[in-house]
Amino acid sequence: MSDGNWIKVAALDKIPVGKSLCVELEGKEILLCHTADGVYAIDNLCTHGAARLCEGKLKGNRVLCPMHGAAFDVRDGTALTRPAVTPLGSYQVRLDGSDVLLIAR
Repeated sequence: MSDGNWIKVAALDKIPVGKSLCVELEGKEILLCHTADGVYAIDNLCTHGAARLCEGKLKGNRVLCPMHGAAFDVRDGTALTRPAVTPLGSYQVRLDGSDVLLIAR
């Protein structure tokens, strides 16, 4: 954390594999998703209907919107299914021991 841009947002033990956790970074809701491939961070609001993705389901590397079922890839925010076509914002994640860090924008 020597560059000062990384911010602790959660403890890894609060996000079991296959689960997600909504956190706030600089006034914005970010969804942390812990998959078998690692921990990823995306915007928490669906780009189609502004539903909170933390209320949806995480299935592998996909998160499903609770409103209309749109799927997004948690690794990079790509919109995978309609009705969503606009990708989510995604964030760099770093683990420091048991701390989950995000880089401030």
